[in-house]
This record gives sequence, structure tokens and C-alpha cells, in this order.
Amino acid sequence: MIANPSISKRSHNDWALLAGLGFILTAPPGLAAPRAGPTPNRPPIQPNAFNLLPLGSVKPAGWLRQELQIQANGLSGHLDEVWEDVGPSSGWLGGKGESWERGPYFLDGLVPLAFLTGDERLIAKAKKYVDWTIEHQQPDGWIGPAAMTDWWPNYVMLKVLTQYQEATGDPRIIPLMRKYFAFQARHLEERPLKEWAIYRWHDEVLSLIWLYNRTGDASLLDLARRMHNLGYDWEAQFADFKYKDKTAKTEGALANHGVNNSMALKAAPVWWLLTGDKKDRDAVHQMLSTLDRYHGQPFGMFSADEHYAGLDPSQGTELCAVVEAMFSLENDISVLGDPKLGDRLEKIAYNALPGTLTSDSWAHQYDQQANQVIVSVANRRWSTNGPESNLFGLQPNYGCCTANMHQGWPKLVANLWMATPDGGFAAVGYGPSEVSMPVGEGTPVTLVETTDYPFRETVSLAVKTGRSVKFPLALRIPAWATGATVAVNGAALAGVKPGEFFRVERVWKSGDAVELRFPMQVGTSTGYNNSIIVTRGPLLYSLKIGESWSELRQSGSVVDWEVYPTSPWNYALLIDPKATTSPFTVTELPVGRQPFSLEGAPVMITAQARRLPEWQIEDDSAGLLPVSPVTSKRHVETITLIPYGAAKLRIAEFPFTQN
Repeated sequence: MIANPSISKRSHNDWALLAGLGFILTAPPGLAAPRAGPTPNRPPIQPNAFNLLPLGSVKPAGWLRQELQIQANGLSGHLDEVWEDVGPSSGWLGGKGESWERGPYFLDGLVPLAFLTGDERLIAKAKKYVDWTIEHQQPDGWIGPAAMTDWWPNYVMLKVLTQYQEATGDPRIIPLMRKYFAFQARHLEERPLKEWAIYRWHDEVLSLIWLYNRTGDASLLDLARRMHNLGYDWEAQFADFKYKDKTAKTEGALANHGVNNSMALKAAPVWWLLTGDKKDRDAVHQMLSTLDRYHGQPFGMFSADEHYAGLDPSQGTELCAVVEAMFSLENDISVLGDPKLGDRLEKIAYNALPGTLTSDSWAHQYDQQANQVIVSVANRRWSTNGPESNLFGLQPNYGCCTANMHQGWPKLVANLWMATPDGGFAAVGYGPSEVSMPVGEGTPVTLVETTDYPFRETVSLAVKTGRSVKFPLALRIPAWATGATVAVNGAALAGVKPGEFFRVERVWKSGDAVELRFPMQVGTSTGYNNSIIVTRGPLLYSLKIGESWSELRQSGSVVDWEVYPTSPWNYALLIDPKATTSPFTVTELPVGRQPFSLEGAPVMITAQARRLPEWQIEDDSAGLLPVSPVTSKRHVETITLIPYGAAKLRIAEFPFTQN
């Protein structure tokens, strides 16, 4: 923790008073910094539905804490030691190595991971990069490596700096940002946005709004409007959507690029903050429904390998797109307060994210497939990408995901809880955690969330506070949770409705308990070629396929892996249209150290199926999904489904037979 030497001799009471007044956010050595509350939007910016909490307000617990620790022990915590692009020669440390986006990408995940785990080793790593960036700001205001002149990487570094400031109160960051934005305002015409910066303008506007809320400098909003006007018009693209089929790199270039689209999921809500125009507020829903209609995948994302790739579940989705979609949705929920966005966030976070990482977090894929039956070097039916794209390894296909994947889990944890505008807590996502902030006249309150969600259907909240205090509690009720219940101190409350936020306002005292139950029934929906998709709660389920991991090569201390099936995969689910009972049987197992692993899957679903021998492997992928219903004369077998994120080989969209 960075200390301010001028106050290192102050008493604890003096410190708490100054911190409560907002003058000081850092603590002297040996004293934990008091947790600040949220910073609401200043007029004329539109108010958020929920205000984001400063980094560190929410801490992981239970299996989520373990997941972050696995990440810290894996590539995220050691990337600078095994990958030279973010190592000692990085341009973001003054070296002659990579000097564009990879250093900032790495830090965008490393900073929240470090502070949420409290890992001093990782905090020191992050501080080294941040210190270099701050100490080497040029006199005219420019930041970053001297050889780098692109605005885009600084969009990411500004996000890094805002997170670091919230976690540490570093007094150098706000002046640096003001000086940088003044430089940009002076030079934007002669150095206009180009390429990636044009399509990702909204990521800088987030930092402009963050700084405006802390300074009131109206020139920052003028710059935000200029950025929008120079940037790509995402709302226009989805008002007249032209990319309805699998595309190629030459068709639309960066407009149909998957990561750009994931980042753009925040564009309209962010712009609404400045306009207040209803069409801007509604545009994200049109964008999501359009992507679902033409390129949707069962894990909540859209295909893009590297560009839009259609509905076929053997097409790929890039890991960068997954983590950027999560970050966009976290911001969208804050702005709009729409519970459907929370459902979407959980579907992506609890399926697509773990599904493309090894359980020890030492390897990742560039592209994952919903129906993924072999992981190998092969020329698949990608729209753009190369033959190594679905390997698990250090940098399959291209290194952007190697640098950028780290933000997924930490930012999810940091944004599970937000603040209501009237000073209460909002549960926008669920997972074992605890959240702390001052409420009322500054009374510190902590809510402890104990749960094995998304593997289990109960969530328990315990209130910790030094004195009784009144505040509201907004609880997102998932749309799938028919029959959901909320009880306070054992008394059930009326009016709980799926797909809404349920609000409880009362005087709370320490020891109060809230019990939520979200009944998790096995459900099915229709996918590509009339296929069957199986879900239970927020989790997608896929066929459990035996996995044989084969070392392809070693990159330093990191292994690149191919994975081959050791059991059949080409099954059609047996669905009897006349049956009056569910064709699925659920078995719950203990939630262990690595729930997103083949061996550690905490839920299994069994079903009846028949082999479909004509459905074969093509180009090392499952062949074209047969149009259902299909016919098979093979004998009936019992198959096992496990959570999608636990299976690195899988079938998640099944053909089905009715007899």
C-alpha cells in the first residue's frame, strides 16, 4: 500500500476523519485504508442506475477466492517471467521490447487480481509498471513508451490507472490524467484516431467520465464528445445490420471484428450518460439481440473467429472477446440497471470464461468452440484465424489474449456488488464474496455472501455493522429462477419476481440474515439446426467426453497442449415428446478446489441418447450439426453432462431423436 509520509504520524481517529471527508484515500504503514464509498456521476452526466464501487470494496470468498488464487499461481501471476512481451524489456518499463497494447492489457487484469487477492508479490509487480508510467510522463503530457504514438494503448492504461488509484489512493494519478487529456485535446486534430482507436473510443470515455466525476472539469466532457464524433458509429451498424452470415476479414474489416464488438457493447450506454437520449439507452439491447440472432452461441457470446462466423457451434469465439464482453456488461448494468444484463454476464462468466482456460490457469485458447471434439493444430472452418487457434497454450494463434485474458475473473468479483443511488447495496451478480462500504452518515457495513452458486441454488447474506442503520438492498432475481424466494431472518417476503430486482429496505443490525433461493430446474432451448441446449440455472451443460492431453511443445516453462477424445461424442439426445417427467437426472457433488475441471465438476446430469454414426469429424471439428429431429437405430445409452466450463472437449448443442 502506498503511504503518504506527510500523514504517517496522524492518529487513527484523525486518519478516519480525513478519509471520511474524502481528503485522503491512502493509509500510513500498518494501517488499512478505510473503504471509500462510490463516486456518483456529476451533472450534466446522467445518473447511473447503480454506482460502481471502488476496487477492493468487494472481496472474493469460497470457490471464487480459490479461482483467483489459481489464477495468481498460473499465467496471470507469472506472465512477465515467462513471456518477454510483458517482461523486463517491455516498452512500458522503458525497454526496447513490445511497446503497444500488451503491457496495458496485462496490467488491466493484474491490478485487480493483485489487490483482490492481497498478494504482495503481484502488487509489487503492478506498482513497477504504474510507477514507470507515472514517472515518465513527458512534459507535454504524453504517457507511454516514447516510440508509441497510437492513442489506443493509452485507453487501456488509463483504465489501469483508475483502478490503481481506487485501490491505493495514489495522489499522482489524477494530475497525470488531467495533463494527459489536456495534451490529447490540443493534438487530436493533427493526430486523429486511427484503426483500433476509432472503434474503441468508448473505453477512453469511461476514463474521461471517471476523472470528471472527481474534478468537475467540464473540458473533459468536451473531449468525450469529440472522441465520440471521431469514433465509429456502432448504433448505426446495428440499426441496419449487414453482417448476417459468416464473414471474412475483408468484409467490414474492424466493424465485424469480435473483440471490437465486445468492447462496443458498452458504447451506447456510455454515450447515453452524455446525451440522455432514449435511443442510446435502448441500443445495447438491439445489439445483443442482433448478435444472438445471426451469430449467437449457447454460452452467451457470439461467434467471431476472428470475425463474425455465424450460428454453427463449431465456429469459434475469441477469449479476448469473452473478457471484454464481461467488462462491457458490468458497466452496462451500472448504467442501465437492467437485470437481463446480469443474467447475460453470469452466463458468459460461468461458462465461456472457464471453458477456454485450463483448470490450473497455465494455458488458454484463442478460440473456443461450443461443440469442441478435438483440440489440435488443424485448418478448421474459422472465418479468419490460423490452425493453432483452439490449442491450449501460451500464445496460440496470436498473443493478444495472452495479454488480455487476466481481467475476466477479477473484474467479475469487483462488480458483483454495486451501490444504489440512495446509499444501499445492489447484488447484480452472485458468487461467494463480501462487500464493504459506508452507508447513511458513514456507518461501515459489510455484507458476507456465502454460497456455492452457480452450482447450488441458495445464497446466504449476513450483515455486519457496528450499529443499526437503514439502507436498501436490491437483489437481482434471475429470469430463469421460477419460484425464487427471499427471506429476512427466516421470514419470507412477498413479491419476488424472476427477471427483476427485488428491493428490501429496512433498518439493519449486525447479525441480520437474508436467505435467497433460486430453484435450478433443468431446462432446454433450441439452437442451431433445431438442436437442443441444456441448462440448469446460469450454467450450460455439455457432454462429458474423455480427454487425452498431449504435449505439443514447450515454450519456456509453459506447455502447449492438444486434446483428443477417448470416448464417443456423436450422440443425439433421446427426447420423448409424450413423456410427462423430465428426461434428466441431476446429481450434486462437493464443490472442490477446481470446480471447472473434468474431475472436479460439482454437478452431473444424466440423460438418454443414441449414437449418430453419420455425424463425423470434419477438419478436426464436429461436422455440420444434423437438422433435428434425427433418426438413429443405435441402442439407447445413458450419457453424462457436466458444466460447460469444466469440459475442454464437449458437445453443447445436441441433435435429438424422438424414439
